Amino acid sequence: MGGFFGVVSAQPCAADLFYGTDYQSHLGTRRGGMATFSEELGFYRAIHNLESTYFRTRFEAELPKFRGNAGIGVISDTDAQPMLMNSHLGRFALVTVAKINNAEELAQQLLEENMHLSEFSSGKINPTELVGLLIIKGKNFIEGIENVYNSIKGSCSMLLLTEDGIIAARDSWGRTPIVVGKKDGAMAVATETTAFPNLGYETAQFVGPGEILRIKSDGVEQLRKPNEGMQICSFMWVYYGFPTSCYEGKNAEDVRNECGRVMGQEDPTEVDCCCGIPDSGIGMAVGYAQGHGCPYQRAVSKYTPTWPRSFTPTNQEMRNLVAKMKLIPNKDILKDKRVLFCDDSIVRGTQLRDNTKELFELGAKEVHMRIACPPLIYGCPFINFSASKSDMELITRRVIDKFEGDCNKNLKAYGTTDSPEYTRMVQEIADQLNLSSLKFSKLETLVEAIGLPKCKICTHCFDGSSAYTLEEKNHQ
Repeated sequence: MGGFFGVVSAQPCAADLFYGTDYQSHLGTRRGGMATFSEELGFYRAIHNLESTYFRTRFEAELPKFRGNAGIGVISDTDAQPMLMNSHLGRFALVTVAKINNAEELAQQLLEENMHLSEFSSGKINPTELVGLLIIKGKNFIEGIENVYNSIKGSCSMLLLTEDGIIAARDSWGRTPIVVGKKDGAMAVATETTAFPNLGYETAQFVGPGEILRIKSDGVEQLRKPNEGMQICSFMWVYYGFPTSCYEGKNAEDVRNECGRVMGQEDPTEVDCCCGIPDSGIGMAVGYAQGHGCPYQRAVSKYTPTWPRSFTPTNQEMRNLVAKMKLIPNKDILKDKRVLFCDDSIVRGTQLRDNTKELFELGAKEVHMRIACPPLIYGCPFINFSASKSDMELITRRVIDKFEGDCNKNLKAYGTTDSPEYTRMVQEIADQLNLSSLKFSKLETLVEAIGLPKCKICTHCFDGSSAYTLEEKNHQ
C-alpha cells in the first residue's frame, strides 16, 4: 500500500521527518524517500530501495544532508518517490499513496499533449510522476489536484512540499487516510497517527475525502472543502493499520479486539487456548479469548530480531518461504491441545495450508482458524492490497469455480453471511486447508466494530459494494 509523513516546523525538521517516515514502514516494503526544502539551499531529495534492508538503516547516514524546516517522506510499495518537479506552479516535491487503474490511458493522453513521461526500467509508468503532470496542467495547485481527482480511476492521496508549506490532499473518496498533528512550533501530516506520540504531536484533525489543506508551522488553511461521500478502506482496521493508529477517530486495536470478542462470544467451539498469528491477528485473539473465556497463549511467535516487519518478494515460492521462516511454533504449547488461531485474512491459502500441516505434525490435537474479516470474494480495484494479479488467486474464487464451473457466478450469494452458498464455500476452504473448523467475522460485526455508517466504509472485497460505478460516472 504505502504511507507518507510530512512536517513544517519553526526549527530544522530532519529528525521529525526521519522518525515520522520510519513509523510508516509497516505499510510498504519496496522503496523509501525523503525530500526537504530550505530557503537558502532549495530542495534536497533521496530515494532508496528497501527490499533487502530497512528505511532507518538506508537514510540514517545521510540525515545531515536534509536541511530546512519543511519536508515530506514516503514508504512505497510501488514507485520511486518523491518526485521533484519544476513548473509554472513553482518547484515542488510530491509523494503519493495511489493505485491508478487507467495509467496507460492517461499517459497516452499526456503524450499526445506533447508532455514527457519517463519510465521504469521495466517499461512501466511511474504513477507519482503521472500525478505530478496532471497537477501542473492546472492553473494553480487546487485546480491541478482536482484534475487528478477527475482523471484517475482508482485512488490517490498526496503530499506536495512547496516553497510555501505542505499541501495535503486526500483521495476524493477517502479510501486511504490522512491525519494532521500539531505541537508547539510545528505541524505534521501522516497516513498513520502512530507517528505522532513519540514525536510530541497530538492529533489535530482527520482530513476529509477530497479535502485539500495547506499546512504551515503555525496552522492549517483549508483550500478545498471535503466531499460528503466517503469509502475508507475497511482493511485499514483489519490488516494495514498499526495497533496504535486511528482512522476517522476509530482505533485499529479496538476494532480488532471487538471483532474477536464478538466472535468469541458467539462461537460454541470448545478449545484449550487461542493464539494470534503475528502481528495483525494478535488484537483479534486477545478479544476472542475475552469473549470465549479461554486462555490466550502464544503457540506461534514471530522471530522479531530479523523479521520485525513483513518482506514480500514478488516470487510466490519465496513469499511462502519467508512466511514460514519468520513464524516459529511452540511445540510444548501445541502438544495435545485444541488450539484456535486468529488471523487477519485468507487470500490464497497456500501458506495457511502448509502451516496447518506443520501444527498437526508438532502434536496439536485440533487446529481451528478464526478470521478477522469476511471472506475475500472480490479483488480490490482501489488500493494495492496484495500482489494478486487475478481474482482466481483468491481461494474463494477457486472454490466458487469448482462449485459453479464459473468463478464469477452467483458471487452475491457467496458473499452473503450464512447463506447456503457461503456456508458450503467456507466448509470447502476448511477442508482444503485441513482445518478442524473455520469461521470468518460477519460483515455486520466488522462494520459495527468500526463504528462508521456502512455507506462510509468500503467493503467491496467482501460483498462487491462500492462507489466505483458512481466514481466512473463522475469522471465522464
